[in-house]
Order: sequence, then C-alpha cells, then structure tokens
Amino acid sequence: MSSRGSTFAAFGTAAALLTLTSCSSATTGTASGPPGAVPAAAATSSPDAGAPPGAEILGRPGVGEPFKLTIGYTDTPKLDEFEVTVDEVRCGEPLDPKVLAHAADSVTVPSPTPTPEDGKQFCVVTMEVLNTGKGEADWSADGASTLNVDDTAYSPTQSDNDLAKAYEEYRSDQGEADPSSGINPGSTGPEHGIFQIPAGDRPTTLWVASAHLLETINGVAPGYLVQLTPTD
Repeated sequence: MSSRGSTFAAFGTAAALLTLTSCSSATTGTASGPPGAVPAAAATSSPDAGAPPGAEILGRPGVGEPFKLTIGYTDTPKLDEFEVTVDEVRCGEPLDPKVLAHAADSVTVPSPTPTPEDGKQFCVVTMEVLNTGKGEADWSADGASTLNVDDTAYSPTQSDNDLAKAYEEYRSDQGEADPSSGINPGSTGPEHGIFQIPAGDRPTTLWVASAHLLETINGVAPGYLVQLTPTD
C-alpha cells in the first residue's frame, strides 16, 4: 500500500483553496500543448542527467509513451507488472480546484491553503497505470520517482504526497480505479505525483523506479528516465 496520508488535513481546506496563484506557465512534455502551455526546457548535456547515480536506465520514453515496470520481492516469487504512461507534467499552475473542494468536504476544521515553499512552485505529474500482471497489485509514485531539472533531483515531501493522495481520492470518487490502493489485472487508473521545484525552472526529466522505492535492500533500483524535452 502507498505511504501517503489518507486525508486532506495535512495541507488544509479553507475556502481560499480555490484561489491558489500561479508561479509560472504550464510545462508539458511536448513542444505544443493546451492554451497557456510553454515549451519544456532545453535538453540536458548528459543523457543520464536525472537518473540516480549507479542506477540502470531501462529506457528513455517520452510523454505519452508507455513503459513497463516489473517489481519483484525478496520474500516471495510474486512479480507485480504495470504499464505506466506519463500523460503530462504541469508546473506553476493552481492545484485542481475540484480536487481541493472535494478534499475540503472531508474535514471539519479549516486549515491554511496549501502553498509551495518560498521560491518554489508545484508541479503535478499525471500518469496512467495499467496492471499487466497476474494478480491484484498496488503502485504509487510517491516513493519511486523524482522530478528533475537537469542533474538536480526533487523528491516529493510528505505534504506533497498528501496532496497527491487528494487527487487519487477525488478520481476514485469519480469511479476511477486507484493504483495506489491496488488494482486488478487489466484494470487501469490515474496516478499523480506532486513535486516542488524552483519557481521559473522547467523540469527536464522524470525518474520512475521499477520498484516501490528509489532504493531497496539490493541497492539503487533500475528505472526509466522519462524525457520531458521536445524531440523535434
């Protein structure tokens, strides 16, 4: 199961939730995108920039290109298998007001509006996760991914993970499956990662480990270095 918190209390629910301000324009993984989107940053000088030191890079898919995660365990021969597709990465925009309003309904004591740290901006990563294995399995991005600006990797904080959980709970209440809570073979559902990077920066890659954690007892987990830069 995911380590995320199950409620919105960790990050607040006041009416001001719907008035989050934008730090910068949206970032997507392609040269074009929805109105207001801006091109991603220029490609990094090293093709491995953003991957953890010593990690095996299983592939370098782009946004919209599926890749396969195979997760093994030390205490059982079971293998969990998923097909993951990064749909988009958006930075500097307000968090989804529908998600925040839904989360506000689940608590009774208003808390401060969730805002990024000083000098930072929120980035929301949206993925689709398909269970291609032989049994029910769960996977979440909170402990298995970093959003990178060149060779600098940013991991989600616990409050970021709580925000991401609010996205999953909202989508689940809309009738969609939640991979972080477990999905059956052949089922697919949305997964979100929320990160904070410096305001004005644009992410260049997303590292996704083929594991539940970036590092296991066997060392740094292999993974995929998803390219968020234009290829044309």
